Amino acid sequence: MKKILFLMCAFSFCLSVAAQEMEPAPTEPAASAEQTAAERAKMLYSLGFLLGDNLKRQLILDNEDDYKALSQGMRDSLLGKPAQTDLDAYKPQIIEKYRQDAQCINEKRETEQKEYLENFAKEKGVKVLDNGALIKLSKKGKGNTPNASSKVTVHYEGKLIDGTKFDSSYDRGETFTTALNGVIPCWTKALQQMRPASKATIVCPADTAYGNRPAGIIPPNSALVFEVELISVDN
Repeated sequence: MKKILFLMCAFSFCLSVAAQEMEPAPTEPAASAEQTAAERAKMLYSLGFLLGDNLKRQLILDNEDDYKALSQGMRDSLLGKPAQTDLDAYKPQIIEKYRQDAQCINEKRETEQKEYLENFAKEKGVKVLDNGALIKLSKKGKGNTPNASSKVTVHYEGKLIDGTKFDSSYDRGETFTTALNGVIPCWTKALQQMRPASKATIVCPADTAYGNRPAGIIPPNSALVFEVELISVDN
């Protein structure tokens, strides 16, 4: 039971983190009752979609019947209906499914990431750094390269290898300034290869990013892909 509660709390925590990262919507004129109902429906649909997207990262569902059974259980619970099964009897199976699915998902992710890193390393112009990070310059800049403790200002976009975007200074409409000794090891090394006004794709193996720690929507042991534009360097 404790394991189930932990998994549910972790799931809720991921959702709360995602919610905290959203910027507040601008104030708009009062809407009609019909518009308000429509917007509420869209908001709740979006919430359901995000919940489902998060859940599918933790569970393997094989077919439409699996989805129907899961969604029916959630629907009955949300509507306060009695459970159609003996919940206590199925808790050991639930725990085991989470364990097995987590193992399969992690193994699949490791295989995909290994292939992605190997293929990217073969691309023309890619440089493999001594900590395993990879960088490919798409635009050369001018001026001094930063050192390991320099303060840099950048624009960037970060994605998982499947293309899921988890962060973007472009979307926020503002650059990001940081000291290179205060970021993930991948950035510390890779940005020392760049000059102001340069652009690059930086691929970070998991152990040069967040390792086995989850970070928002980033699962544990995830390789990350960044598009980075170095704006300025303060040595």
